[in-house]
Amino acid sequence: MPKRAAGLTAAGVKASKPGIHVDGAGLMLVVKPAGTATWMLRYTFAGRRRDMGLGPARGPDAVSLAAARDKAADIRRLIAAGADPLDHRAVEATARAAAAEAARKALTFSQTAERYLAAHEAGWKNTKHRAQWTMTLREYAGPHLGMLPVATVETSHVVAALRPLWLQKPETASRLRGRIEAVLDFATAHGWREGANPGRWRGHLDKLFPSRSKVRPVRHHAALPWEDLPAFMVALRARDGTAARALELCVLTASRSGEVLGAKWSELDLQGAVWTVPATRMKAGREHRVALSLAAIELLSDLWATRSAEERDPLVFPGQRAGRPLSEMAMAMLLRRMGQGAFTPHGFRSTFRDWCGETTSHAREVVEAALAHRLGDRVEQAYARGDLFAKRRKLMEDWAKYCRPEEKPDASPPAPLSSAAASSPAAAGISGVLTKVNEARLVT
Repeated sequence: MPKRAAGLTAAGVKASKPGIHVDGAGLMLVVKPAGTATWMLRYTFAGRRRDMGLGPARGPDAVSLAAARDKAADIRRLIAAGADPLDHRAVEATARAAAAEAARKALTFSQTAERYLAAHEAGWKNTKHRAQWTMTLREYAGPHLGMLPVATVETSHVVAALRPLWLQKPETASRLRGRIEAVLDFATAHGWREGANPGRWRGHLDKLFPSRSKVRPVRHHAALPWEDLPAFMVALRARDGTAARALELCVLTASRSGEVLGAKWSELDLQGAVWTVPATRMKAGREHRVALSLAAIELLSDLWATRSAEERDPLVFPGQRAGRPLSEMAMAMLLRRMGQGAFTPHGFRSTFRDWCGETTSHAREVVEAALAHRLGDRVEQAYARGDLFAKRRKLMEDWAKYCRPEEKPDASPPAPLSSAAASSPAAAGISGVLTKVNEARLVT
């Protein structure tokens, strides 16, 4: 039998032992042997005694004594009005479920896509990635899927969005399909839709569309033949301008154009001949160390020394707009002006790779590491934890010597850094490097 008491106190609720503790007017605290405690209201309706739970009395979602008394008072008012509180609760729960179902069905594909972007953009490298997702989903998926409730998207809708692109722009169509699939998976994970994903490729859309490789052969970036590179570099070094120096560094480091254009002085350790590209700017999302050859150090040192303190920017290759790097088109336009418009800046990585394979004995693993590529499966990668940096340093020095044929020693080395420039944190070590570069230039 429940204990009879004048009423509970907040302190008594916390200290109560297992059993049933009566507060009054049917409100009780039920404490289990395991220590869990819940509120219960015992009432009689239409001649039937019923027990109704009012929530936990302990834990993070605990209902206080005062709140439990308020709930009990509301329930008594329902009884006085002729309604069974448990039946009333069931009706409310059904209404809430119906409202949630209606909201689920009303959520459109476009609204779901926005929620997906908001949930995942923190893991993307930059705003450009989000802009690409937004554009493809809006421009290509939007007319066919955008206003549809995400719960009702079917294969026919996805096919309608992909068909206009598949033969004309297979790469864009493939990316669009993957993004549609991701948004629909996101909706399923949140309970906004059910069933198989109509955007999936394997075992589904691959039966309706030819693979991208069969629609159009993969087109690699056009690359200058490695035999022609020394002459090209002579012509490039004769060119003035930021774009020419950026392209020269691309070649000397075999780096991607985006990595070079986004380079900051703070990433460069010229004294140690290392350029550390942060993971946020690498395609694979991993920090990459670039071994700087003497030619690359000379190029960077000259850039630093020839810019006044007012002109000096955190970016090695600043663009016309403050805080923004040089445009990628600047190097492409430079190649056109040089009569080499058939080639791309990225293609020089292939030139480097071909030269390594055709003319050197450097190990494949070393070459691929210099290109920031990973070899083997995950097991092999787990054991290959080093980055072969010492071997890569020798490789990049050999490459630089091939890129820049023997030149007449320069009898007029660049001026040393001013005291103001040398005191800059970004200039740490550059003065010593300039000395080494000048000494190397004078070696006959």
